[in-house]
Parts: sequence; structure tokens; C-alpha cells
Amino acid sequence: MHAVSPKLTDWLFQLNQLVRRLQESGYKPTAIGAREALANVTRTLVSPGPDIAWVNDEIVHGRDYSVPVRIYHPAPDEARPVLLFLHGGGHTAGSVSVYDPISRRLAAATGHVVVVPEYRLAPENPYPAALHDVYAVARGVFAALEARGLPYVRQLALAGDSAGGALAATVSARAQHDTALQIAAQVLIYPSLDYSMSLPSITENGEGYFLNSDRIAWYFDNYFQRGEDRMAASPLHMTVTPRMPATLVVSAGFDPLRDEALRYLDKLQAAGVVCEHLHFADLVHAFLNMEQLVAEECGQTYRHIAAFLTRQQAAQAVSLS
Repeated sequence: MHAVSPKLTDWLFQLNQLVRRLQESGYKPTAIGAREALANVTRTLVSPGPDIAWVNDEIVHGRDYSVPVRIYHPAPDEARPVLLFLHGGGHTAGSVSVYDPISRRLAAATGHVVVVPEYRLAPENPYPAALHDVYAVARGVFAALEARGLPYVRQLALAGDSAGGALAATVSARAQHDTALQIAAQVLIYPSLDYSMSLPSITENGEGYFLNSDRIAWYFDNYFQRGEDRMAASPLHMTVTPRMPATLVVSAGFDPLRDEALRYLDKLQAAGVVCEHLHFADLVHAFLNMEQLVAEECGQTYRHIAAFLTRQQAAQAVSLS
């Protein structure tokens, strides 16, 4: 019978016991609690990332907000392609600081200039504030690198985990119709792609596997506060064309978001988009934030992302030659 990885069972058991005790004592979900929880899990289970040659902050000016970003350049004397990484956290939690070790691993593994926006979070800044922020950074990232005097290759890829995957996929969908924004590739790591919460894995994996379905609903209620059409806002239900970028999807078998990742792959493939899929049948959502428990699988993920981006670089070079 299919079962969650034994590397995770003890930790999940202890976590579920803690959650049960908190609920019995009157715990109420808040943004503070969500942010502290994700930060504590990541701090406890992900060791500091590798040294990157150049790490500094910059500002990208958007339409109505100036977005802070952190830039990780692994070779500041060399021009490298750019990877815009959008962190997860249900649109409510996560930050550049919390994701620093993961961002460093991405820069080291891929050799890309990794740029991470500190996009605005709900509930203080509901939809579409985060989307406006990341789109502004996608369009302004090259100017930000030039402002810092950093060499780069004018080739942009997107990556995002969980809610960051939703943002990345939405930017890619919009960029299909924006001649000023060319996305070479996107990497979606256990992405949130269906705000309607309508697929079977939401229920099948909805309790006991770190990300519970009631927490997902709470995140989405924080994010959508003005009666927006959640189906229309979902990347899974957006129109896709062959202009969508080559896509790598990383999924986990015990993730409540698993089915939307699989449906999204099917939709892109039907449209003729180049796709790759890395699936871990026995892992749970957010496993990159649990690296000390599943180090081998995390290493495989970073290596696969690097190889995928290298293949897309080569394919684009051939198409331009």
C-alpha cells in the first residue's frame, strides 16, 4: 500500500499531536502564527545555504509599490541567466529572509542570478497586490541588475513553490500576451494552481500531511477579500497557448495540491508546451522546507531544476542560431 516516506512519519506524528493540542487549547489561525510556523519549520530543518559570491538588496519600482528584492549572483564577474524565485507561504507567510537558504541553494545549483522579491502578503495586502509586485519585478529585473552594475544574460526564468508557484504560473500566463516580457522557462514546485479547491487530492490528503485543507481555505480567504472569481484567478483554469514557457513541475504524492499540478501538466502538454515532471510519490507539501528529513530528495530536486534550466538554455540558443 502506498505510504508516506518513513523519513517523515515521526515528524508528522509529532506535528499533528502539537496541532491537536493547540486546537484543544483554543488556538485561532492568524497571520502572525502562520508566519512564525513556516519560519520555525524552515529554520529548524534547513541548514544555512551555501556561500554565494554576491548577495545584496535592490528596489524594483512597480505601478503602485516599490518592491524590495534580494539578488544572489554566484559569479558577479560573469554574465549569467536570471531566475526569478517566488517564495511560498499561502500568500500570507514566507519572506526573503525565511527562504534565504533555499534561494542560495537555487543559485548554487543552477548558476543563475537568483532574484527574490519581498512581495506583499495578505491579509494586509490582499489579491492582486502580490501579483502586481511579482509582475513588476519580472518586467523590471534586468534594469535592477543594471542599476547594480551586475552582468547578466538577458534570459529570464521563473520558479516558485506553493503559492509562489501560483504567482509564477500566473505571470507566465499573462506574459503570453505581453511582448515586453519573455519567459524562457518556469519551474513550479508543488504549486497552488486551483483556488477553487475542487480536485480529489484536496480531500484525500487534506489532513495529517503538514498542509491541511482547512488551512488552505483559510489562506485563500485571507487572499481573496473582495469577492473575486477564484476560478478565473487560478492558473489551472487560465487559457494556455504554445507561447507558454517550457515548464518543470515538481509534485508530491501526499500533497493536497497534487492533482492540480498533474492537471496543469496535462493542459500544457495538450497545448504543445514542452513539459517535464519530477514526482515524489511518498513526500508531502513543502518538503524543501524539511530538508534535514529528506535531504536526498531535496538534492535531487535542485539537480533536476538545474538540468532542466540548462536544457532550456541550450534549446533557446539553438532556436536563435
